[in-house]
Amino acid sequence: MKPITLPEGINYVAAFLTLRCDLNCDYCLNRQGDFVIPNEMSAEDWIRGLSRVQTRSDLPITLQGGEPTMHLGFCEIANTLHYKYIKPLDLLTNGMFDLRNFAISKDVFKRNAKYASIRFSFHTKTNSIALAMKVCEMQIRGYEVGIWGLSNNPLNKYMKDLCKGLNIDFREKEYLSKDCGTYKYPEAISGDSNGAVLCKTSELIVGPSGHIFKCHADMYANRDSIGHILDEDIPDFTFRECKNYGHCNPCDIKLKTNRLQEYGYCAVEIKKENI
Repeated sequence: MKPITLPEGINYVAAFLTLRCDLNCDYCLNRQGDFVIPNEMSAEDWIRGLSRVQTRSDLPITLQGGEPTMHLGFCEIANTLHYKYIKPLDLLTNGMFDLRNFAISKDVFKRNAKYASIRFSFHTKTNSIALAMKVCEMQIRGYEVGIWGLSNNPLNKYMKDLCKGLNIDFREKEYLSKDCGTYKYPEAISGDSNGAVLCKTSELIVGPSGHIFKCHADMYANRDSIGHILDEDIPDFTFRECKNYGHCNPCDIKLKTNRLQEYGYCAVEIKKENI
C-alpha cells in the first residue's frame, strides 16, 4: 500500500489499539459522553496500516487505549513497527501489565525527546509503591519511563516525593471534565446543543477498528468515521462540518503542551461561520 504522508501541521499520531482497560476508573476521560467499545483490528492489519505512516523522530506513533498492552498483538505490533519499519514509537499505559510478559526490548520505545517515550498514568486505583518499583526496574533495564498523574489524584504529592527520591520523572496533568479544565473553546463542552460548526484537527486519530476520526468524541462514540487506515487514500486534514458542538471531548479542546512541550496547543480549530 502506498505511504501516508502527513501535513506539516500534524502534531500527534494516536493509535488506539483497544478501548478496553483493566482499571475502569469512574472519572475516565475515555468514557465521558457517548462511548462504544468497537471491534479491534488484528496485529497484522495494525502493522499494515501504521507502517504506511511517514513519521519523523519528533512525530512518533503513540500506541494507546484503553490499555494498549491488553491487545493480544501488542508486542507483535510494537516490535514489527520498530524493527522492520523503523518507526519511532511512544507508549501510553496504566502500567498494570505483567513485566514478565513485556516482550519488548528497551530500544523499541526510545528516542530523543523532552519526555519519556513510555508514560505510565498514575490513577487513584494504582498502588503507588508497586508502580514506582516497576518503573525503577524498567529504568535499570534501560527503558525510558516516566509517570504522569492527573491533578484530581490526592496521592500526587506522595507519588511526586517518592519519584523524586527514586530519580523518576513525575509530571502532573490537568484533570478534565465538564466543570474542570482549561479550554480554548469552553462552550464546546457545555453539554448544550450549539448548532453546527466547522472543525479541523491537527491529529491523526485511529480507533481500535482502524477507522480514522476527526476528533476523540467521534472515536469514543464510534461514529462519523472519515476513513480507514487501510484505505488506499486517507482523508485530507481539512475543515469538516460537525453537528455535535457542545458535546466535545475535553481532550480535543483543552489547552495543553504539544509534542515539543510548548504550552498553548489545542488539537482542533473550530469556526462557526460559513456553515
